[in-house]
Amino acid sequence: MDNQRLSYDYQEVNTHSPEPPTPQKEFGTKTILKHLGLFILTFISVSFFGGLFVAQTAVTDTIMGQMGDGALFAALLLAFLGTHEFGHFFAAQFHNIKVSLPYFIPVPLGIGTLGAVIRIKQKINDTYKMFDVGIAGPLAGFAVSLAVLLYGFSTLPDPSFINNFAGHEEVQAYVAQHGVYPDHPPSAESSDVLIVGNTLLYSFLAQFFENVPPMFEMYHYPFLFAGWLGLFFTALNLMPVGQLDGGHILYSLLGFKRHQVVARVCFALLTVMAGIESVPFIHMSLEAWDLANPYGTFSWLLWAGVLFFLLRKAYHNDHRWIAPVLFGSLLASAGYIYLVVGSLQTMSSLIWIVWSFFIAYFVKLEHPPALYEQPLDPTRQKLGWLSMAIFVLCISPNPLYFV
Repeated sequence: MDNQRLSYDYQEVNTHSPEPPTPQKEFGTKTILKHLGLFILTFISVSFFGGLFVAQTAVTDTIMGQMGDGALFAALLLAFLGTHEFGHFFAAQFHNIKVSLPYFIPVPLGIGTLGAVIRIKQKINDTYKMFDVGIAGPLAGFAVSLAVLLYGFSTLPDPSFINNFAGHEEVQAYVAQHGVYPDHPPSAESSDVLIVGNTLLYSFLAQFFENVPPMFEMYHYPFLFAGWLGLFFTALNLMPVGQLDGGHILYSLLGFKRHQVVARVCFALLTVMAGIESVPFIHMSLEAWDLANPYGTFSWLLWAGVLFFLLRKAYHNDHRWIAPVLFGSLLASAGYIYLVVGSLQTMSSLIWIVWSFFIAYFVKLEHPPALYEQPLDPTRQKLGWLSMAIFVLCISPNPLYFV
């Protein structure tokens, strides 16, 4: 994901002022062709795999027809990714910081891409520059995703649009009878229905438009799905830990000590969401081998063991944090599963368990200290806290799950 683009090659800091940065040389033809090739491969990959979500399968059953529908989705999603990365790129260029062109990453699963990254080739020792580079991408990407989402809301077809998709007979029958989408997936389909998790911003905007599809049909609408993904990916990058965009921003706002505390609390909350995903997954996996019990005791013990080693890595063996977070996280996850969900028979994307390990082992929680820390001016402070509000509004505790 995007966090890698700001993974600097940190060197030992000395007491001398750094030499002024030299302007970056123009990119050669070979470099441009390499990045362009990755973009084209990513576009093709997203067109194919995105087409599995948005392709109107009742109208066309050919691969090329599905990729045609997927191409619109790919154009929208890559417009967000490109704008986000070039936001970082141009901010770095403005400050004469050496930086690569964006690397688009195709992958043959999911939506067809892991996103895009840029590589900053030198350490940024000034919090002003760090803030500018960190915030430029999320704000630029947020603007594009919000525009895509609003356009999608304002151009929604009536609910009969669902007739363009095969395999939705019960929903189609409900729409034909009532003229609106059902509020919940029909019981006949409830064993294998993908639901996109709602967010505060999405649900707020949806109130002002008619014919808004439910979250279990939303991913058939390319503008809505691409806009939602763009906002969610923006929120992921704004998570205020390590060298994610949000980590750079909050570090510049608060300084090293206070940011360290916030990052550790944020990671504790992340493990709660990871537990909500992981324990049902472990339980259902054990059931397949007749090793589970009705209360999921063995599943909780397995997750507690995994969580302990995860927290040891994230908190650098600091048991002042490990012990309370371990028990608090397990208790919060159990409360949500048994009191809110009411069952261990749920399946989700496992994104938070993957993200937890990714942060603990690669991103790290603490932001490396900068050589020159200085208070941000009022404008930057307002933009920084605005970005934190965007994080809260666009994050989804359960982004993709099955019922």
